[in-house]
Amino acid sequence: METLFETNLSLPLIQKGKVRDIYDIDDKRMLIVTTDRLSAFDVVFDDGIAKKGAVLTSVANFWFDKTNHIIPNHLTHEPLNSVLSDQEAKQVEGRAIIVKKLKPLAVEAIVRGYIIGSGWKDYQHTGGICGIALPSNLKLAEKLPDVLYTPSSKAAVGEHDENIDFETTISILGTEMAQQVQQASLALYQFAAEFALERGIIIADTKFEFGLDENNTLTLMDEVLTPDSSRFWSAQDYQVGTSPKSFDKQIIRDYLETLDWDKTPPAPKLPQNIIEKTANKYQQVQHLLTQ
Repeated sequence: METLFETNLSLPLIQKGKVRDIYDIDDKRMLIVTTDRLSAFDVVFDDGIAKKGAVLTSVANFWFDKTNHIIPNHLTHEPLNSVLSDQEAKQVEGRAIIVKKLKPLAVEAIVRGYIIGSGWKDYQHTGGICGIALPSNLKLAEKLPDVLYTPSSKAAVGEHDENIDFETTISILGTEMAQQVQQASLALYQFAAEFALERGIIIADTKFEFGLDENNTLTLMDEVLTPDSSRFWSAQDYQVGTSPKSFDKQIIRDYLETLDWDKTPPAPKLPQNIIEKTANKYQQVQHLLTQ
């Protein structure tokens, strides 16, 4: 499978995101193509990661089907050649899905099971994460006493999301919907974390996105529990106090942190060994989870 960096389909393009290209089908459906583009620190790189789009699509679809008993999702399971020519369908095969059009909620649901990344930095400065107080003796990468729901506001394209407290989500979504999002997010994480751990993977944290369907039913959308939207660690290599070996694009982030780069465009050129190592990790997590 060749690296797919750009798509050019006959359907009207709604949006070209950092990784996904979204095309319009009709008033109820759209086509989402997950490319091999790489985004880190909200910057798109010139280097693609081979098979990344196919891996992300496969893993997300696996989880969408696996968690359908918790919450409905945006998949329609319609074949690509019902809306694309055979040639176009072949171009995006394994990377594209036909989904329901939803009204997106303006909140990104972040769930943390372990203390790492921005949560660790926040904890070192404030003794908590996103305003939630925590015990004073936690170590890097330690499992949190309780799973935390720490939502953020959805920023416009090119801007950064901002952490918000639960009261703010109520002001955005209303009390009932804010509670539904929180409960669904925690249920999804806890189900997935248990499933993944049996396969040697720790899900340290993840994010979910939701929308409302035509009946105002809360529906899971975008991507779910992929190496792009989650931190996946090897349970075998996990050790409290050290930054665990990662199955996700943390390999890229860790490399970028060693550079004198201000995390704004243009992105630096990535070494081939970093690209290949990242591609292998994406495929490894796909195999472990879905086989």
